[in-house]
Amino acid sequence: MYAWKTIEQSLTFIETHLKEDISTEELANTVGLSPFYFQRLFKQLVKKPVQEYVKLRRLAKVTEHLKDRERRILDIALDYGFSSHANFTRAFKETYGMTPDEYRKDLPTLNTFNRPQVSMNYVLVDEGVPLVVGDIVLEVQRRTLKQPEIYLGLAAEVNISEQMPVGESTGIDVPGELWKRYHREKELLFAGLDSGVELGMSYMGDSAQGYFTYFAGGLVQEIPKQLPKGFWKQELTAGEYIVCKIEAESFEDLVTVALNQANNYLFSIWLPRHNFTTEAFAAEKYYCGLEDMASMEIWVKPLPLV
Repeated sequence: MYAWKTIEQSLTFIETHLKEDISTEELANTVGLSPFYFQRLFKQLVKKPVQEYVKLRRLAKVTEHLKDRERRILDIALDYGFSSHANFTRAFKETYGMTPDEYRKDLPTLNTFNRPQVSMNYVLVDEGVPLVVGDIVLEVQRRTLKQPEIYLGLAAEVNISEQMPVGESTGIDVPGELWKRYHREKELLFAGLDSGVELGMSYMGDSAQGYFTYFAGGLVQEIPKQLPKGFWKQELTAGEYIVCKIEAESFEDLVTVALNQANNYLFSIWLPRHNFTTEAFAAEKYYCGLEDMASMEIWVKPLPLV
């Protein structure tokens, strides 16, 4: 069995036993490896020590249950193996920068540690060939945008160290919070806003200071003479693009786990192995209101070969 398949097997075991005691020795036994070799292999492929990964996955699940204010925080913590309220609060604050009580009060969007799809690091598909991984489908293709698209929305500076790599950092999800604000305030825009297409765009801001800029907005056919305070214009320029199409079973899965996995695959695996470099931005195009499948696309612009 390939080494990555062994680790994938152990990740599946962890996901189905998060409410139980999980020892490193038990995990090693389930895949037929010595604890010493298993720990080395796990850290190499998952980028986290075994027990730290288990803790982060438990905390990710806990954040979902904390949204139910009818349940006591202690009961939720005990369900996922935390021995006391104090122990749970300490782990939660170290991971997310706030206490469980503070999180429950405002329910900000959080970056939680996703289960990685290790197999994606070893599969390279050609253009136009779908890749099915877990519950998502990816497909990379070329696309020509003949006319620029104009979007109106909001923007914020994001600390790179707190947001990247996606799906692996933890804390407040600044782009997620910006989307929530945009959806609260978008009625301030004029009637020409196209509610069916929305764009998130990341591009380098002050890289020396460790920040990038993130934009969240909607497609418009006509720009109003005066934008509401705080809103600005963002253009998806005409030209040739590489587009990674993503499908998932639900919109929530699409904008969290699926988007993180697709970003990692596109930028860490597919583009480098096809010898592509791109301009310093990435656009996330969301298609709202689709009934059969939640779908979005990541757009990047390849640089000409020198």
